[in-house]
Amino acid sequence: MERFETEALHDNSSKMALDALRQMVAQHAAFPQRALPTERELAVDFGVSRRAIRRALSVLEAEGQIWRRQGKGTFVGPTPPSASMSFAKLSSRTNFSEVMEARLYLEPALASLAALRASGEQMAILRRLTERTTRQQHATEIDAEGIELWDSALHRGIAEAAGNRLMLDIFEMLDAIRLDPAWRDLRQRARNADRLDTYSHDHDDIVSAIETRDPVKAATAMRGHLRALQQALDHVIQQDLEASV
Repeated sequence: MERFETEALHDNSSKMALDALRQMVAQHAAFPQRALPTERELAVDFGVSRRAIRRALSVLEAEGQIWRRQGKGTFVGPTPPSASMSFAKLSSRTNFSEVMEARLYLEPALASLAALRASGEQMAILRRLTERTTRQQHATEIDAEGIELWDSALHRGIAEAAGNRLMLDIFEMLDAIRLDPAWRDLRQRARNADRLDTYSHDHDDIVSAIETRDPVKAATAMRGHLRALQQALDHVIQQDLEASV
């Protein structure tokens, strides 16, 4: 009998802790960057055991109300991608086709929004990035690192000019996955003078459409650019497969 009373007491304290934490989470919703109090502090504040607090936090975490990071604390909101899975792990879970498919859906939309929302300063930055990227691609000797750097900066600039923070976060995730050494090697082997010249014209068309506030043309130009890149990479992959047979 005593054992059942003890279990009932634990269950009741966990329920009390959960109800109190739900109210606290609602109050902290506007401050997702601020960690909640520690388990010890919560136990003292609510007058329950740390075990009750841990059980309540586990429920909230399973519901996606909070996320926890070892050594950093407990935060309000769903687990951010960087906390739940490293980019290295994401890279190992996906493949070239999936990344290009995602880019083909995302980046034309970003270019279209940039044509509608880019400020004059952002347009000037995109034009400078385009000119710098073109210089890298037309250099006497191909500088793979330089091309990667400025190409990524241009595409990120377009994503920033789109004015959508969530879409920018998704873009940054895809861009980080592209840094995988094997994928960088694949892109480098897919480059040649003709293709680099084509990419330069593509970049100019995309930015020109953004400058003229033409969202349809900007999206079309970005989609054509990505498809050209996709085809070049497909060609290298196919050559690798034939060589391995």
